[in-house]
Amino acid sequence: MLLSYNTNGLQNHRLDDALRLLADHGYQAVALTPDVGHLDPFSASAREVDGIAALLQRLNLQVAIETGARFVLDPAHKHEPTLMTRGGDARRRRIDFYTRCAAIGRDLGARVVSFWAGIDRSAGPDSEVWLDDGVRAACAAIRAQGLTPGLEPEPGMAIETVAQWRELRRRLGIDAPALTLDVGHLYAVWEGEPAAIIADHAAFLVQVHLEDMRRGQHEHLLPGTGDVAFSTILKALKESGYEHHSAFELSRHSHLAPTAIAICRDVWRQFVGCPGR
Repeated sequence: MLLSYNTNGLQNHRLDDALRLLADHGYQAVALTPDVGHLDPFSASAREVDGIAALLQRLNLQVAIETGARFVLDPAHKHEPTLMTRGGDARRRRIDFYTRCAAIGRDLGARVVSFWAGIDRSAGPDSEVWLDDGVRAACAAIRAQGLTPGLEPEPGMAIETVAQWRELRRRLGIDAPALTLDVGHLYAVWEGEPAAIIADHAAFLVQVHLEDMRRGQHEHLLPGTGDVAFSTILKALKESGYEHHSAFELSRHSHLAPTAIAICRDVWRQFVGCPGR
């Protein structure tokens, strides 16, 4: 497993400074969220992308791409439009965003793009078909850039549980995305013991997100302030044979990022060991 950190929790840092900070703390990877301040997918130049690619190589940091930028598509509405937004033009904008993020990931040497379905604000008899078509199109756009799509079940969205991801996978077959698993979400939307869910789905995991969270509440917290049993979770991941990125995601903690990075690193060292660099 590779110790990683999501740049959505480093929004008050320039991207190059953020990457150096992670490397200085022993991180092995970064979950990069292209956003208005970090390789904006609508304005970043090839020179900027190449510069970050070179820096990642110098710092020996692997990279995965996240797509949870809040207002990059709509300055007035968080995360909108999504794959579940009705209207072809709205969804095409979301898929274009995924295409741009995947192209950035390709140029940075990433292998995975994580995404989610979005909130279904117009639920009706066409919801399942609309969901399936949108996810299929997103996966095709990401795969066209040579990367693997990983869908993250997100509380409150059209796919919010691992069970719903599993049913989506059954419907889509070979077109289905792999699984990006946020461990905290297993507490926010309780489906059973998280360690057992990890063991049962290890073969499908391409990206893992970590943070603390209280059972029944979707709020990303610093390790040690919620209900997540990191010793059990990290042991389950390790024993499952998972070998990819495990990215701490503290998107509301940019104001204390250096402290949060150190806390997360120390939790990792306690239960996994010192990251090999």
